[in-house]
Parts: sequence; C-alpha cells; structure tokens
Amino acid sequence: METRRANRLIKEKSPYLRQHAYNPVDWYPWSEEAFEKAKKEDKPIFLSIGYSTCHWCHVMEKESFEDEEIARILNENYVSIKVDREERPDIDSVYMTVCQMMTGSGGWPLTIIMTPDKEPFFAGTYFPKESLYGRPGLKDILLRIAELWKKDRQKVLTAARQVVEALSKSEGESYIGGELGEEVLHRGFSELYHSYDETYGGFGNAPKFPIPHNLMFLMRYYRRYGNEKALEMVKKTLTRMRLGGIWDHVGFGFHRYSTDREWLLPHFEKMLYDNALLMFTYAEAYQITKEEFFAQVVEEIAEYLKRDMLSPEGAFYSAEDADSEGEEGKFYLWSLEELENILTKEELDIAVKVYGIEDEGNFLEEATRRKTGKNILHMKKSLEEYSEEIGIPGDVLKQKLEEIRNKLFKEREKRVRPLRDEKILTDWNGLAVAGFSKAGVALGREDLIGIARKAADFILERMFDEEGRLLHRFKDGEAEIHAFLEDYAYLIWGLTELYFATFDIRYLKKAKELAEFTLKHFWDEENLGFFQTPDYGERVLVRKKEIYDGATPSGNSVMAYNLVRLSRIFSEPELEKRSRQTLMAFSEVLRSFPSAHTFSLIALDLLVNGGFELVCSSEREDECRDSLLDVQRHFLPEGVFLVNFPEDMKPLNGRTTYYLCKNFACDEPTTDLGEVKRKLSVPE
Repeated sequence: METRRANRLIKEKSPYLRQHAYNPVDWYPWSEEAFEKAKKEDKPIFLSIGYSTCHWCHVMEKESFEDEEIARILNENYVSIKVDREERPDIDSVYMTVCQMMTGSGGWPLTIIMTPDKEPFFAGTYFPKESLYGRPGLKDILLRIAELWKKDRQKVLTAARQVVEALSKSEGESYIGGELGEEVLHRGFSELYHSYDETYGGFGNAPKFPIPHNLMFLMRYYRRYGNEKALEMVKKTLTRMRLGGIWDHVGFGFHRYSTDREWLLPHFEKMLYDNALLMFTYAEAYQITKEEFFAQVVEEIAEYLKRDMLSPEGAFYSAEDADSEGEEGKFYLWSLEELENILTKEELDIAVKVYGIEDEGNFLEEATRRKTGKNILHMKKSLEEYSEEIGIPGDVLKQKLEEIRNKLFKEREKRVRPLRDEKILTDWNGLAVAGFSKAGVALGREDLIGIARKAADFILERMFDEEGRLLHRFKDGEAEIHAFLEDYAYLIWGLTELYFATFDIRYLKKAKELAEFTLKHFWDEENLGFFQTPDYGERVLVRKKEIYDGATPSGNSVMAYNLVRLSRIFSEPELEKRSRQTLMAFSEVLRSFPSAHTFSLIALDLLVNGGFELVCSSEREDECRDSLLDVQRHFLPEGVFLVNFPEDMKPLNGRTTYYLCKNFACDEPTTDLGEVKRKLSVPE
C-alpha cells in the first residue's frame, strides 16, 4: 500500500492541523510563507477553519481533502491554509462574521476563499465533494472560482473590497446607548421565560444547548427578586439534562449539545468549557436548593474531568471527539445483545427499564433517520419514580445502577476511544479553575479546591512569555500564541474564585494585575469595551469586539463582571467605572436582546443592585478561612469574601472579627459569626 508523504502540517502542535498532515492537499498553516507564496504565484487562498472534535470537519476531510482530484484542483489553483479555531479564535471570529454577513449563517468547517491580502470574496461551511440536489459541491465551486480569478479578476477584487468595507463598517460602529438599568434584567428574564420549554426544560426547540450562563443569571434573578419561576426553570433544565442522553451515564460528563428537544440524541463530543461551566452551575444550584442530586452531578463531572481530561502537569486538556473508528457516537452506544452478554438477567431488566433500551435501538442514523439497533442510555424519570415503578427501594436501586454502570464502564474501556485533543488552553482552564473552586466551596471538598489550585499554578508558572504576557496554548512542552481577551477574562474569573476558596492573596493580586494589563492592551479608548486581540497582536482585517454570550460567555461580559468585583475587593471606583463603560459600549445591543447576553446581565445585576464585602480579620487565618467557607456554602453570588484584607480592618481585642460592608458603608465590626449570617439571611 502506498504511503502518503506528510505535508508541512506535520510540524504543527495543533492536533486538528496534524489530522490533516497526510492529506494530498498541500496545506500551509496560517503564516507569512503562505501569503507570500499566494502573491508570488498570483493565486487565491483557500482557507479552511475547524477543530479536532468537529464531526462535519471529519466528513469534509474524508470526502474532499483526502481526495486526489480535489487536492489536484487546490494545489494547481490555490494556496491552501488550515486553521484550528481553538488556537486562533481571532482568525475564526473575523471570517465567521464574514460568512454570516455573506450567507446569513455560519458553522464549522468554515470555508473561505480570499485574495493573497486576506480579503474574502467567497464564504460557506461544509460542502460535499460533488454538487447534489441544488447544493453546490466543492469541486464545482473551486473550478468556477479558479476560472473567475483568471478571467474576471476585477469582479472578484471588487466583491472582496465590498466585503472588507462592510466588515470594517460593522466593527467600527458604536453601540453606545444610555446607562443600562434594572428593566434590562427584567426583560432578560421575560425573554428566557417565553423561550423556556415547560416540558423538557432548556430554551427553544431543537437543537438544544446547555448555555450555563442562562441558568446562572436565572439563579441570581431568583435571589434578587424572589421569582420562583426563575428557580423552577433552572431546576427542571438541570434535572432533564442530567437524565437525558446528553449526559454520559457510564463515564460521566456532558456532551456538546442535544440534536432534539428532549435532550436524548447528543452531538457526542465533550468539551472542557461545557463541563467546567456546568460544574459551576450545578454547584450553585446545590448552594440554593441543598438537593443532593445537584451535588452528585458536580461530583460526577469532577470525576470525569479528573479521570479523562487532566494532564500530568495538572492542567486540563481541551476536548474529546464525537467520532471513534470513523463513526459518530460509536464509543457511547450499546445494542441489547451486548448488554445481555455483560449483565445478569436482573441487571438487564433494570437497565432496559431505567435507561430506555430498545431491541431495535433508539439511536437514529443521521441521513435516513432509521433505527440502528444501538442505544443511547438515558432516563425519562427520576430515580425515585423508577424505584416506585420497578418496586425496588431507592437506595437499593441506586446501588444496583452503580453496579451496572461499573460493569459497562469496564467493558467500554476495551473499545477504541475517541481522539482526545491534548492541547491546553488558558481560557478554558480558567473556566475549570472557576468550576473546581466553586465546586470545592459548595460541597466542602478540599480535594476539588486542590485541583483548581494546581491548574491555576500551572498557568501562572508556564503560560507567560519573557515579557510577562499571557500565552494562549500549551502543547508538547511549549506555550505559544499571544493570549486573547477570553484568556485574560476567564483566568481572572478563575483566580478570583480560587481566592474565595483558599484566601491565598497571591491569586487575588495576580487577578488584579491581569485586569490592569487587559485595560492597558485591549481597551477601546474611542468606543469603549475590549477588543478580542491585544494592541501588540496580529491584526486580521479588523480588530473585533464580541459581546454575544454563546456557548461560552464573551470576554467583554466576563471582564465587566471581573472589574466590578475587583473594584469592590480593592475599593477602587475606577475599576467599577470601566465595568460600567464595558456594558455601555454595547448598551444598544444588550437592550435590544438581553437574553442573548446573560453573562452581561450577571455583571449588570452587581452594578445595579450592589453587593456586599465580608472581611474576616484574625491572627488565626485558618479560623477565618473555615468561617468564610462555611458562609459560602450558601448561595451569595453578590458577595466577595476577604481574609485580613484590606489591612486596615484589624481584629478587635485579638479576637476573630467580621466586617460586613454593603454599598460603600460598613456595619459595626462584630466577633459573632451568627450575627453576620443573620444579616445575610443564611441558616446558622
């Protein structure tokens, strides 16, 4: 069998780029070398953007990029560039905006054809190799554009310039309106309420995404306004997600999203950011409700991340693929026959009833929607309801399900695992630090706080360049790529949460230092808010600013949140002013569609409704830490918690003393923790 020669992607660190290293396409990474070649040979650039766990990226690779005919067309007529969107979110963000402007939609793989000056004139997503049912095929597109490039260049260049002008205009526009007030919070709630699925939880119809920040906002809305419906929406959504097929009932962890309304059929990849944010959200749900079910989910997510996603260095890998052996979901699916061979008769009866196992399977083939004989484990009811239905006491049923799970887990470990993307990203690790810190505090689990500390220490020790600038990606022993706004924003959030869990002042000081650096290098003096890239970074067509809270919250919304909290911690009103200005930069957009910006609403809630600072001062620091952790077991998202800081708040008569301050005024200091708890309305 002929061995293919590797192209230059073999030298890259990105697992996604390396996946394409043996394609016959003469790929380049994003580099000056590629653009110089395109100019020299007078060829357009074919840009393909994706990520390692993207199912349709794999499909397009198999159909087109491994195909000799497509490779010949590309190699003769284009300079081809591959980009990992997780490594270069700045490139992805610019060209995704172009795709949405030109076609009305976007997604991955992202396909762009542009001039050697990076000016795009064609955009789309996945294309099959051949044209089919009116959908253009990649082969026809490439041949047609190659001909246009040779015979009608002016038309192409005019189209490219128009795209760039439209992009520059949209990015240069100001969205500054007036100050945002409480009414935006109420409208955000109202929009979520009207898109809420009463039957299955979640928002909208299908596909359904977890969007943890929607639920975080609703929990804060419930706390501020006592709105029971807000809490009910959170509880139902979190419960149905954990019961559904979007949850891995054998190995734990959440898949990316559900393709249906019922949370049954997932898109199978598992992302660090989803699981980190969901761990944070379930921990907060436990703080509010004290329902053991939510604590259990937190522990299960933590177990999954520790077991499957933790690097030897103590930081977290990025993602696990949906596909294994070329099939989506193969690792996670079960036939009835397989289960008959693994489980006892009694266990099989329980598994069939509880996990919805069907003889012909409940997993449908994507193209034909036919049943495949394979099953996704899922639950339609709570454990208590199954206990009643089957006639087995709840605790016994729980034990039996755990025995079943262990057997299936052992069996599944023999299968070919999905690819794991082992690059370490600063931004997603920042979310993991926040998630593990919150989980450790909510559940009283020092080991989880220890995991957060280790991940944070790795970033602080290994992810900075010689000039003290944060870096975005670590792989194979090397940290590279200047950090983006999300790297700074999520890391500051994670370090602040880690401080509340450890009261190690290093983390707090580093959070403030990073915030000041971000203000210096990312801030837009003209139109306010933060750019996605620093002033020393590469400029790709335009410097973009993002406020939309999608799968992850935007860097701007998290920075607004960070700045208001740091302002309260360090008593620096200038930081709060910048927080207000960050939201002000996008106030027209936020006001017009608040529910698409729920993390901004979380920041706005703190700005509009205020918060409190609880300072414990003592010569016995451990006593302070224990008492403040005790208070934080309850849901107090508007609070910041400090030990022996600021330094002018001293212990009274050598006794551990508490200072409770709200909206820039402090109560009389007290040595009675019970009194503090009563003022904060938390149980003693």
